[in-house]
Amino acid sequence: MVFQNIKFALLCFLFFLLFCPCFLITAKIEQEDLSKICSIEEVEKAKENLEQKDYQDLLEKCKKYYEKEITEIEKDVNKTEQEKKTLSNEIYALKKKIRSLDYQINQNNIIINDLTVQIQDTQSSIEKTYLDIEKSKEKLANILRIIYEEDQRSLIEILFKEEKFSDFYDNLVALEVLNNENKEILKNIKDLKSYLETQENSLSQEKNEIKKVVVVQELKKEENAKAKKNQEYFLSITEKEYEKHIKEKKQAQEKVVQIEKLLFRLLETPEGGIEFKDAVEIAKKTSAQTGIRPAFALAILWQETKIGKYLGSCYLKDPKTGNGVYIKTGNKALRTMKPSRDVKPFLSIIDELNKAGKLKTNAFSTPVSCCMYKNGKPYGYGGAMGPAQFIASTWVNEVKDGIEKITGDIPANPWNIRDAFLANGLYLKSLGAGAKTYDKEIYAALRYFGCTSSWCRTNYGEPVMSAAECCQQYIDKGSMSAKCQDLIF
Repeated sequence: MVFQNIKFALLCFLFFLLFCPCFLITAKIEQEDLSKICSIEEVEKAKENLEQKDYQDLLEKCKKYYEKEITEIEKDVNKTEQEKKTLSNEIYALKKKIRSLDYQINQNNIIINDLTVQIQDTQSSIEKTYLDIEKSKEKLANILRIIYEEDQRSLIEILFKEEKFSDFYDNLVALEVLNNENKEILKNIKDLKSYLETQENSLSQEKNEIKKVVVVQELKKEENAKAKKNQEYFLSITEKEYEKHIKEKKQAQEKVVQIEKLLFRLLETPEGGIEFKDAVEIAKKTSAQTGIRPAFALAILWQETKIGKYLGSCYLKDPKTGNGVYIKTGNKALRTMKPSRDVKPFLSIIDELNKAGKLKTNAFSTPVSCCMYKNGKPYGYGGAMGPAQFIASTWVNEVKDGIEKITGDIPANPWNIRDAFLANGLYLKSLGAGAKTYDKEIYAALRYFGCTSSWCRTNYGEPVMSAAECCQQYIDKGSMSAKCQDLIF
């Protein structure tokens, strides 16, 4: 029984060794393969070799892969950003310490200089006092000598020399008084000298103590400077790492945007618009449903997006302000969408299409038109969607229901080329273009653009009518003049 248990355990162990590493290797290979096959170059190559559904699945998988990469990189960005802040704070604190020590050292050096001056003054006073002592000693010696000489005189000498005997005693008393005063002066001078010497020693001691403090402060300053240099070195490394993560994040975000564009164009309007001959056939069919001249409908779509070739250069980013970014540069784009009028219906359109499986992009990476500029200032709002360039409120309020009623396909999709043609026809009909006269059509074109001024007529209305004439040539003859080919193509 024991042998059977050992045998079973060995078999389990061998199974783990044989099969578990394979699972790990397989997972690793799959991860590595994703990083390789999801490069934009490989994705674009795959389009030629895969069925549309398989290609779409690949795009979805790659989008998720890069979104996961962005999440992981974001963690690294946040970590290095926090490390940057910590190191910056430490460097700032060390700078303050060094600055404080500089102030203290300067202050102490000033005190040392002041003490040096005081010591020099004291030394000068001591030298002067010493001279005074010497002079007093000399005066005192002279007085003592005179007193001694007077004491040595005989009575006969005193009597013959002095007019009065009392004068002798007066002189002697005066000398004694002078002697005592000089002794007192000498004593005071000696006391002063002793005080000054004590003061000098005290000042010198104080000066030496402050010098020691300055030495300690210099050492602290040097230590803090070294610490600051080390922290700055680590900060430079962290900043490089941070910049690396930011670059990786940006690259991953750009890949997500590129894949979203591929998904977007795959599901809706083909990349680069559609073939002109195909657009003509759609316009003819739409004309039968709306009564709008096919050439005129084509001309409007040509003027707006070159029939689906250019779907917009901005992304909405801030629903509150309606501001966005330019797709190519990432720079801020003012007034990308009017917040009070178009943001809410725009978000609703995207959400409804995603739920219906007709669109697989989010509202903030869906191309829309940018705000126009006039005399260097923003003019009006952007936010026009799809090949026909409808703003969201107009789409919802003016054409959506009519499209759905005709096609029976709900919800109507601004980015679907057929829905865009139908929306274009229905809206132009409501603007009076069904009459098919030059005046009615050009006026409808101007109202479609949202401006009826002479400038708009010159820069929008007349180019539309010229393009309509070229499109009519193609419809009538199957070909165009060279001038029209240069214009349309």
